[in-house]
Amino acid sequence: MNGKEARATAKYVRISPFKARQVIDLIRGKRVDEAFAILRFTPRKAARLIEKVLRSAVANAEHNYDLIASELVVLRAYVDEGPTLKRYRPRAYGRADLRRRRTSHITVVVGEKGGK
Repeated sequence: MNGKEARATAKYVRISPFKARQVIDLIRGKRVDEAFAILRFTPRKAARLIEKVLRSAVANAEHNYDLIASELVVLRAYVDEGPTLKRYRPRAYGRADLRRRRTSHITVVVGEKGGK
């Protein structure tokens, strides 16, 4: 952490990490305004969730470090796996199937380009 960096995290988000990583790969390393444009036109549930985290990271940068939003870059963005909720579905002949409802922890770090 050489320069000023601001981070935001959303924990226990009800989306599978695989699906969220497909969207977060689109914005990693991009300028913040470009990342917002990409997320706005990406037709996936994860895009809305990641946009919310990105907005929070930008607000943290402006409020805590007096950085200018238009000069920020997405330095790091990653999705970690959260706890898996296990649910059972009834099946024929008294059997049961296990359904795994996966959760994610989404983290976005923004900062100035030279601060990387």
